Amino acid sequence: MALAILGSASLAEAGPSRSSRFGVMADVGLPDGAIASIVYRPIRGVRLHAGAGHNYISPGVRGGITLVPFSSWFTPTLSVDYGRYFDGDANPLARRVSGDPSFSAAPLERVGYDYANAHLGLEFGRKWFTFYLHDGISRITGQVHNLSAETMSEASGTTTVSFPREPSARLWAPSVNLGFIVYLAK
Repeated sequence: MALAILGSASLAEAGPSRSSRFGVMADVGLPDGAIASIVYRPIRGVRLHAGAGHNYISPGVRGGITLVPFSSWFTPTLSVDYGRYFDGDANPLARRVSGDPSFSAAPLERVGYDYANAHLGLEFGRKWFTFYLHDGISRITGQVHNLSAETMSEASGTTTVSFPREPSARLWAPSVNLGFIVYLAK
C-alpha cells in the first residue's frame, strides 16, 4: 500500500526536480540492435525516446515511452517501443556466422523488419546517470524477398515453386535491452 502511494505521488510530480529533462541514451539488444537516442522527460515518471541504430545488416530507427513509477536510485519500469530496420544484405553476416566465405542466399539479399517491444525493466541511478536492463517480448514482422529465386536456383527437372507475392513473416519472440542514459546538465 505504501509503495502504491509513493509511486502515484512520484508520477504526479510536475517535472524532474534536480535533473535535466533531456539526455542521451545508448543500448544494445535483440531485436533492437545497437541504438543511440535522444531522451525527453516531460514529467519525472515518463520518459520518451527516439533514435537511430544498426543491427549489423542495415540502419534503423526506434521510438518509445518508459514509465518510471518510483523516484529512487533503483526502480522497476515499463517500456513500449516501436522500431524499423530498413532492407539490407544479410549475406555478409551469414558468411561470418557460418564460416563459409562463399555462402550466398537470395532471400538474405533484402532483410528488413518492423518490431514492437513490451518490456519490464530494472533501472539503477536517478539524477544524471541511469543504467538499465529491460526484458520482455517483441512482435517482429517483415517480408521474405527473393524466395522464388532461391527455391528455383537449384531446381532440376520440371518441378518449380512460385509465389504470387512475397510472403510475410510474423514472429513473437523474447527480447532484451541493456543500456544507459546520461542526462544533460540544466
